Amino acid sequence: MKAVYFNEHGGPDVLQYGELPDPVAGEGQIVADIHTASVNGADWKVRVGSYAPVSYFPYICGRDFSGVVTEVGAGADFTVGDEVFGVLPVGQEGTYCEKVATKASVLAKKPENVSHMDIDALSLIGLTAVISLEETLNLKSGEKILIQGGAGGVAGFAIQLAKHIGAHVVTTASARNHDYVRGLGADEIIDYNAVDFTEVVSDCDAVFETVGGEVGLKSFGVLKPGGRAAFIASGMQAPEPTRDDVASLRPAVGRDRPYMERVAELFAAGAVTVPELQIFDLKDAVEAQNISESRHLRGKLMLKIR
Repeated sequence: MKAVYFNEHGGPDVLQYGELPDPVAGEGQIVADIHTASVNGADWKVRVGSYAPVSYFPYICGRDFSGVVTEVGAGADFTVGDEVFGVLPVGQEGTYCEKVATKASVLAKKPENVSHMDIDALSLIGLTAVISLEETLNLKSGEKILIQGGAGGVAGFAIQLAKHIGAHVVTTASARNHDYVRGLGADEIIDYNAVDFTEVVSDCDAVFETVGGEVGLKSFGVLKPGGRAAFIASGMQAPEPTRDDVASLRPAVGRDRPYMERVAELFAAGAVTVPELQIFDLKDAVEAQNISESRHLRGKLMLKIR
């Protein structure tokens, strides 16, 4: 199969496009022909080794896909020809390629009226947003939430989900993205290049922080007493809060079929839409990772593989 992989940690130049052996389904697994995969911020971080160093090479990046089942292992509950989508189990990567073997239990059937590209674009960002807002923050109707970096994939899904829940949504975005995030449902938009958000936002019940660094630490300042903040860009642990009357939380983004079915349900209900997409051929994954690493993107970066 064709794949994009690396044999050592490093910059974009370590990525190679070539042939690797086809996978085989183990017990409880399926093999799928991948039609689309997305490029996520975690991918370049794995490549440079800022997470734990990978334990084997060649290593294929990629955490989610949509495709068609071509082989079914013992105990897997799909059949050959099923169209499926989902996010690989924690600890497994490898979707920058033409085929993948993975646990059937983390995948869901692709809705018939949605393209592979569109459902895949929603899978990992939707999984992360659902767990962060519905489970970690337990966001309620009528609450006020600040969502940092609203033009990004996860944050854009979160804006729509928060509005669906009934929350008042404040978000940060550069001026060029204000119309985009307003279209997603944001009630208030702050240009982070022109204004310090801590000077104009206060009394939030919740913060969903997707940027990291100093922005994350400053986010504690906009919470009301008893407020809570969820962090997905500050490492594997939530940062230590700068005050003792708020909660600092790290969403546990697990992988399971019900989450994929929830994402599909939200899309079918019209609660969320497919983000703006930038689409690349598999061989151009380096270009896509360069954009991802710049951290100045809108919507989702996608690989069209079939």
